[in-house]
Amino acid sequence: MTFLELAKKVLEENQIPMKTAKIWAYGIEKGYDKEVNSSGKTPWATLAAQIYVNVRDNPKSPFAATGTRPKKFFLKSFKNIDDLIEQAEKEEIKKVTIEERELKKTSYLEKELHSVLAYFAYYYLRCYTKTINHSKSNKKEFGEWVHPDMVGCYFPIEDWSSEINELSNTVGSPAIKIYSFELKRKVTFANLREVFFQTVSNSTWANESYLVTGELAADDELNNELKRLSTSFGIGVIKLDVENPDNSEILFPSRTSENLDWETMNKLTMNKDFTEFLKRINNDLKSREIRKEWYDQIIDKEKLIAKFK
Repeated sequence: MTFLELAKKVLEENQIPMKTAKIWAYGIEKGYDKEVNSSGKTPWATLAAQIYVNVRDNPKSPFAATGTRPKKFFLKSFKNIDDLIEQAEKEEIKKVTIEERELKKTSYLEKELHSVLAYFAYYYLRCYTKTINHSKSNKKEFGEWVHPDMVGCYFPIEDWSSEINELSNTVGSPAIKIYSFELKRKVTFANLREVFFQTVSNSTWANESYLVTGELAADDELNNELKRLSTSFGIGVIKLDVENPDNSEILFPSRTSENLDWETMNKLTMNKDFTEFLKRINNDLKSREIRKEWYDQIIDKEKLIAKFK
């Protein structure tokens, strides 16, 4: 199956205009991505590029686009396409209005959750985190789906005796655990599929990967679907509590992978923050001393809570 065949199949099944991110997410959920003959490390970007070029350069393209970036794509064969486009535009306006209203209700921004996760990861996962600034990537157009928002590392240095640490280094088995985190201010049923498969795309290279949110809509259907996806793909889910970080919890644990995806990690070195993270881990293992100042700052709980008041 080619990328364009995958897109055509997804659009035929959904019968609505869709963004390329949602086309790819749906394809992953249905397992169509496994049928695509591609060895690239950014298949979602390849899919987007091929659809854009096909619509632009091929007069016989089965695809058409509507809206501004990010555009939504549909099949020319759709019936009542004018009605579908009008409906899609109305839904987009409605979505923006709802998001603006929710944002006013919740005063904090997504980036402010980073300090809460750093606190939770340090005290409850016992790992040191590093925030990944997407703007530091050499290929910024791939940033959203390539890089996680934060990464972390658990070191056995503080738990093992010096003799065990030395032996583990000698035999080449330091037993570290690397985490990948994708943060979202709020997860609802409306954005679940897109944010979940964004996490699948940019986090499964690690030993453990998590979708992290500050808010989770109180919806039984949402929680059931989140549990199903977590079980199927091994992605953990963390719910942060900005009012009391100690009440943050792992709703669904990540499935631990014994092996790291080195090829994908090499791809991530296009980002300076990630490269520095790897260098720091290597230096700390060699010196058997964790230089905490090189990782995200752990803010005192009282000061952390005060930030959100």
